[in-house]
Amino acid sequence: MSPGKTIEGFIGGLVSSMIIAFIGSVLLSIPANKMGLFFVVAFITTVVSALGDLSESIFKREANLKDSGNLLPGHGGILDRIDSLTAAVPIFTLTYLIWLV
Repeated sequence: MSPGKTIEGFIGGLVSSMIIAFIGSVLLSIPANKMGLFFVVAFITTVVSALGDLSESIFKREANLKDSGNLLPGHGGILDRIDSLTAAVPIFTLTYLIWLV
């Protein structure tokens, strides 16, 4: 894994998620007083998602494993498919609940 590609991919994903958050804020008619929180939630969720992916990769590397399972050959296993979600969903849910208050 190249650190340069990882950083470029992270920045590209972050910029993409902010663009999607902007489009979503327009389509969902987010009130102006909650717009800042909306973008903060999108930013935090994106960062935590990337950290979930990186932490799962670190666990596999430390265990000298290429894949976390063989149910999906060539895809790194099931955990590689959901590692970002398992990190991001609790954070998104928490911030969503804060949003409702």
